[in-house]
Amino acid sequence: MQTDTTTLRTSDDAGKLLLRAVLAAMLLFHGIGKMSHGIGFVADLLAKAGLPAVFGYGVYIGEVIAPLFILFGLFTRGAALVIAINMIVAVLLAHTSMFFTLNDTGGWALELQGMYFFAALAIALLGAGRFSVGGVNGRFN
Repeated sequence: MQTDTTTLRTSDDAGKLLLRAVLAAMLLFHGIGKMSHGIGFVADLLAKAGLPAVFGYGVYIGEVIAPLFILFGLFTRGAALVIAINMIVAVLLAHTSMFFTLNDTGGWALELQGMYFFAALAIALLGAGRFSVGGVNGRFN
């Protein structure tokens, strides 16, 4: 039995779109929360770490701008790497004590951050696919 490569490619591209849309939507909720309530918490964490509080504005890039690029499939790989770096910084600033712990239901205490990080890495490796503004082999994908 011969496999239809067009069907496989369409299925792969649909999977990439779903992964991009879910990651972008979930992160945008965090970004909208920061836009509504400010970045004071992040700025305080940066100051405690000895870093300039102005770096806190980078959270808008990682939780608003990059997810929008991923959602639309434009500069997708770079935007995904920005999100992965954003997750590393978030864990280092606010969650290092939780790295080797479990939550109340037995899951990893950092499972949300881990899923964001690894989904972003997957998108960086896979690209956006053809259901994107950048196109499957577009120079902006």
